[in-house]
Amino acid sequence: MPRTRTHVLPGFQLSLGFTLFYFGILVLVPVVALTFRTFSQGFPAFLGTILEERAIASYKNSFGLSLLAGGFDGVIGLGIAWVLTRYDFPGRRLLDALIDLPFALPTAVAGIALTALYSPEGWIGKLLPFKVAYTPLGIFIALAFVGLPFVVRTIQPVLAQLPVELEEAAACLGASRFLIFTKVLFPAVLPAVLTGITLAFGRAVGEYGSVIFIAGNIAYYTEITPLLIVMKLEQFQYPAAAGLGFFMLIVSFFILFLIQILQTWNARRSGGRI
Repeated sequence: MPRTRTHVLPGFQLSLGFTLFYFGILVLVPVVALTFRTFSQGFPAFLGTILEERAIASYKNSFGLSLLAGGFDGVIGLGIAWVLTRYDFPGRRLLDALIDLPFALPTAVAGIALTALYSPEGWIGKLLPFKVAYTPLGIFIALAFVGLPFVVRTIQPVLAQLPVELEEAAACLGASRFLIFTKVLFPAVLPAVLTGITLAFGRAVGEYGSVIFIAGNIAYYTEITPLLIVMKLEQFQYPAAAGLGFFMLIVSFFILFLIQILQTWNARRSGGRI
């Protein structure tokens, strides 16, 4: 007589019901409400809001710099994860703990700290021959700061599971260090790198607190879209604020969807599984 498996969690129907219920409350209902509020004054008004010159300038900062920051975090995060995983050195645990600092630090505090460091009178800013704070470069630094932990923490477990014997076998066969990295190691961690970049991008697009201080919020130059949304709300232009938020939601979803397709394609090409 076959044994009946017992599950700790409730049955499938009850679990699925709870999942869909909370998904609807936390995700679906707000999105539907945002959609209705966006088009409450008609589609032409929505187009006029998102195609406004000032709004387009803010997209370049929010989306463009978020992509750049995510890619930068992918490269730097891979190096940091490699060092923390493969080497043991004094201060390693301290460095590993500092990686999570952007998670624990309030975003406004992070913005104030970065501004104090990179302003023209700051510890780092006064040593540089170019201006960082109140420029797009300052926004980039803030976005890279808040997104780095997502990349490092995504790559670390994958690197830890890679057997060192693969590298040793490739070295015994005469492969150079560059060839070992490009042909053995990097294809194995590339899906994790893309996942980390996706998470960092998603975090950076909606970032507000750590950016507004170092950005300077100069219209058409260092103004980000979340700040423009807040300004619309303060002016009681609720449909316009909802329209900007809806547009950011659609573009972010599209970019994340493309990255997910790229990640899945790479995993299948390398013989892995998502």
